[in-house]
Amino acid sequence: MPSLTRKMQRTGAAFRAVATVAALTATVALSGCTRVEATAPSAARATDVQARFGAVDCREAKCIALTFDAGPSEHSARLLDILQEKHVPATFFLLGRRHIEKYPELVRRMADEGHEVASHTWTHRRLTELPPEEIREELARTNEEIERLTGRRPTLMRPPQGRTDDTVHEISRELGLAEVLWSVTAKDYRTTDSELITRRVLAQSSRDGIILLHDLYDGTVPAVPGIIDALKQRGYVFVTVPQLLAPGKAEPGKVYRP
Repeated sequence: MPSLTRKMQRTGAAFRAVATVAALTATVALSGCTRVEATAPSAARATDVQARFGAVDCREAKCIALTFDAGPSEHSARLLDILQEKHVPATFFLLGRRHIEKYPELVRRMADEGHEVASHTWTHRRLTELPPEEIREELARTNEEIERLTGRRPTLMRPPQGRTDDTVHEISRELGLAEVLWSVTAKDYRTTDSELITRRVLAQSSRDGIILLHDLYDGTVPAVPGIIDALKQRGYVFVTVPQLLAPGKAEPGKVYRP
């Protein structure tokens, strides 16, 4: 186990370096340097398409979606335990190389326990900097592996660093994927302070919000119980991203962001 921990620390350090760059670029990307047109959950719900959303109707309930990027990791099993204890569904945007490959049993568990399993690409490269064939490979390979493990092909993806453009939209449409961005970020790649992560999430949360966290980092999973409890006290109902959009349904090639 010590050797596994050291490996994960190295993986976490490498991903943290990438994420630090993301922090510098995310504002530009999400504010629309390529003028990304995003659909809000409330607008998606205005359609009359039926979708699976259980007993929660976000047209009436005060919904919020908890999402986790860049797993599975050594922390994911504990996170799944917490979500099970709290009866909270989540959406997992998974990485392929060194993650899905390393923890296939956790991918199956996520699906088996009712969470939404989605794509965060195979290697976390910026899709806007790749030629079309490499974008397609990053997304298709992840789709195929998730489908092999869970029996269900992903319908959602999150572009690394939130960076997307018309080419990414078109290839996503071809592969049956909608793009999902976020409205809340704790910048948990910059800190191991779980209390700070909790405060950042609570300060930004609002109805129809999509919370971005990374279960890869040491401070994140310990923050999750407090985040869930505090938001429940505020009257929020936790849902997956598809539940947040229902009775509408995510359309391939479209971008969704609160």
